Amino acid sequence: MDQTHAASPLAGAVHDLATEVVLALRSGDHLATVCGAAGIDEENRTGIAAARVIGADLLLPSVLYGRNPHPGDVAVLDRAVREFPPKPDAPAATAWSHWHMISTLQRMAPPPGATAAGTSEEPDAAWLEQAPWQSFTHQLSVLAPLAVPAAPSAVQRTAAARAVDLSRGFVRAVRRRDWLQAAGAGRWLAAIGGEPATLGLERGLDFVELMGGHDPRVTLHVRAARLMAEARAR
Repeated sequence: MDQTHAASPLAGAVHDLATEVVLALRSGDHLATVCGAAGIDEENRTGIAAARVIGADLLLPSVLYGRNPHPGDVAVLDRAVREFPPKPDAPAATAWSHWHMISTLQRMAPPPGATAAGTSEEPDAAWLEQAPWQSFTHQLSVLAPLAVPAAPSAVQRTAAARAVDLSRGFVRAVRRRDWLQAAGAGRWLAAIGGEPATLGLERGLDFVELMGGHDPRVTLHVRAARLMAEARAR
C-alpha cells in the first residue's frame, strides 16, 4: 500500500481497491480478482467498508467487458450491501448507490448464493430534476458508478436530459481543480453523449487524468469514460 495515500486504513483500502479496478480496466483481464489482488475478502471489515465506498464499480471491469465477475469480488460486494444498508435518513445519493449495487449484483451474478439482500425498486430521482447545475454536477459525480451502459435508471435519464448543465459542471470542476468531480462528470458525459462539440471532452479527460491521476478513483472514472466512448464510436 502506498502510505502517501493512506491517511487511514479505510482510505488505504479504498485506494488499493480503486487501483486494482483501474489495472483490470486497462488489461481487460476479467478473470482476475480485484479484491484478492488488494488483499481483501468478505471477512475483512475494513475491506468491506472500502467496497461500499467503491460501490458497484467493484464489478466495473466485468460490466464494461461483458464477462462474468470473479466470485470473490461478487462475495465482497454482496457482503458490503448487507453490512452497510442506508439508514432511513440517508442522503438520496446513498440510497441510489445502494440500489445500484443491488441491481448490479442481480444483473451480473444472479445465482441464489450471490444475490444481495434488499429490494431492486428505484429510489426517487425527482430531487435531481430541478437541482441547480452546480449541485446537479456534484450529485452526479458522487453517483458516477451509475454511468454505465445497459443499466438504465431515472438518474441516467435525468443526466441525459441535462447534458448541457453537466458540461457546464465539468468545466467548472476543472477550473476549480476538483479532479474527482470533473472525472465523474466526464464519465457521465461519455456514457450519455449530448455534450456540446466545443467542450472537447476527450482532451478535457486527458487533462483531468494528468492533473488528478494520483487519485486512482480519478483514473478509474477517466478510464471508464474512454472505454464507453470507444464503444459508442464503434
